[in-house]
Amino acid sequence: MKKEILYTLKSPYRDDMRITGYKFGKGEKTACIIGAIRGNEIQQLYTCSQLIRALTKLEQRGSISKNNEILVIPCVNPHSMNIGKRFWTMDNTDINRMFPGNAEGETTQRIANGVFEQVKGYTYGIQFASFYMPGDFIPHIRMMETGHQSPSLANLFGLQYVVIRKPKPYDKMTLNYNWQMWDTNAFSLYTNATDQIDEVSANHAVVAVLRFLTRMGVIKYTSHSGYIASVLKEDDLLSVKTKTGGMYRRLKNPGDGVERGDVLGEIIHPYEGTVLEQIISPTDGIIFFAHKSPMVMEDVVTYKIIRRLHQ
Repeated sequence: MKKEILYTLKSPYRDDMRITGYKFGKGEKTACIIGAIRGNEIQQLYTCSQLIRALTKLEQRGSISKNNEILVIPCVNPHSMNIGKRFWTMDNTDINRMFPGNAEGETTQRIANGVFEQVKGYTYGIQFASFYMPGDFIPHIRMMETGHQSPSLANLFGLQYVVIRKPKPYDKMTLNYNWQMWDTNAFSLYTNATDQIDEVSANHAVVAVLRFLTRMGVIKYTSHSGYIASVLKEDDLLSVKTKTGGMYRRLKNPGDGVERGDVLGEIIHPYEGTVLEQIISPTDGIIFFAHKSPMVMEDVVTYKIIRRLHQ
């Protein structure tokens, strides 16, 4: 393992911000794995730390194939991580909406540029990502439909689901999209949590990455074969929204099977404790995403359901 400072941002008032990378093996730029880009991505940081631990042991055993370099970047935004702020501390901008960046631009554009210069050119790019809404997912791989995506490669992670979505204009400045534009096979891996640690799903993510690297001939690692993934379009997921705001009681979790008419959750009056709304499943399927914040506004997506698929 070789530890390097990949990018340094000078600061006049506090210690410089340093983005650290861990390199395993030598040779061709084969695989790059990135953890926390946002300051509340504790699960993504933890997952990366466990991956670094596993790769260190594999390298010591000589289990990284010749002429393969693996780069792991645990955290891109340590300043925001230190104070628990999701976006950039000064202007609340999102580094993952700034790629490929600009060396002469605003602060987050410079950070994105400094990182992208280090991570472009790898054959495979994997990001431990988080969703823009607070909630839990079934662990899955997500890809953008750019014409460069490869669902067959995504299936090699051995997770249950691969989700493909058509990029919107704001997606074109994300790491995943720009990786694909620069001929990297890019994958976003989502686990069950973001701002707290879920060890079970973190371990599943680490094993999924090691399984993928093994199947691509990058490392030698023994694991079970995993799942044959179901490939979904974003449109296959039915969003269930609230009709009123209040305190939110979740009754169903990701992975639960539901039938049309089942009660998924309740909205409670925050002062009087009465049930203002029952959130009803409009279809048969499997819970893919479940909101988890204790408060919810009107017209917020609380569940995403995979329609017409059953265990």
